[in-house]
Amino acid sequence: MGELKTIIEKRRSAVNFVENVAISEEELQQLFSLNRFVPSAFNLQHSHYIVATSEESKEKIYAASKQYKVKNASAAIIVLGDTKAHLNVGELNAGMLALGMMSKLDYDQENENVTQFYESRGEAFQRDDAIRNASLSAMQLMLIAKDMGWDTCPMIGFDADKIQELFDIPARYVPVMLITLGKSDPNKERPRGYRKPVNQYVNLNAFHSPENNG
Repeated sequence: MGELKTIIEKRRSAVNFVENVAISEEELQQLFSLNRFVPSAFNLQHSHYIVATSEESKEKIYAASKQYKVKNASAAIIVLGDTKAHLNVGELNAGMLALGMMSKLDYDQENENVTQFYESRGEAFQRDDAIRNASLSAMQLMLIAKDMGWDTCPMIGFDADKIQELFDIPARYVPVMLITLGKSDPNKERPRGYRKPVNQYVNLNAFHSPENNG
């Protein structure tokens, strides 16, 4: 556990950022290049990101969230989930087919199975799965950011419809959360909130109500 344990324990949701700290395109490229390795259902890679670093773009996000940390952050990130990611299964597997890692029969079967899996479950499931997979990606992104020396804060307090409108986001993409990224102001950090003990949120082999654990 060494380094990962330290990153997890030190990661905090940053409430206040040091102003006028820029993040370079090279650092963003490094961050997202590593985040590509996050798991996703059927390797469909549902997550999509809009990274706002300009004042104009951050002002749009502020208009939809009214959260001041967006203004001070080095970047404000919109996390999107693609509800129609399964339509890309053929494109995503084409490389494996071309390299001989997958036969044409297996390629066709995989495309059919994945498409059927999502289409048979309907739009509600497709939306839920887009959110699930984008959330996995967002959490890993925050851990990578911490490892690179950046602080983050995930946020759900925003007008999703307004975000969709201001950034002209196609309807197939659902705004899952916002993440602000920057350097946390150490003089304004709050104490870490209470964390439940393990036995209050983990059961072995069967469900037990937390109310009965005391």
